[in-house]
Amino acid sequence: MNARMHLSTAHASQEHKDGGEPGERLAVAVEVLGLLADRTRLALLLRLGEGEADVGTLTEASGASRTSVSQHLARLRLAGMVGTRKDGRRVVYSLRHGHLRRLVDEALNVADHQLRRLPPHD
Repeated sequence: MNARMHLSTAHASQEHKDGGEPGERLAVAVEVLGLLADRTRLALLLRLGEGEADVGTLTEASGASRTSVSQHLARLRLAGMVGTRKDGRRVVYSLRHGHLRRLVDEALNVADHQLRRLPPHD
């Protein structure tokens, strides 16, 4: 199954709380976390957590090439994590769910805690 089908299943499971299998739920969570386990995608989601943005803005925010950003956005869109709308000739991206913003924020909070625990470099 691809990420979109898994994430659609997760949404349906959430709506029917008891309707999904625990293993299926874990599999979808692994896919979501896998998509977040990339620096560029994480940077894109972090920026989109601030509000809508086009590819140019997202390229600046992530520090990646425009081609790379477009490819990562396509994956996130296919997985149902970001949505799009047209604004004239521009395509504007946004987070599909507030849960993603909180997930990204929590991942960065964990990183902050880990960095504070590391001994200083010599």
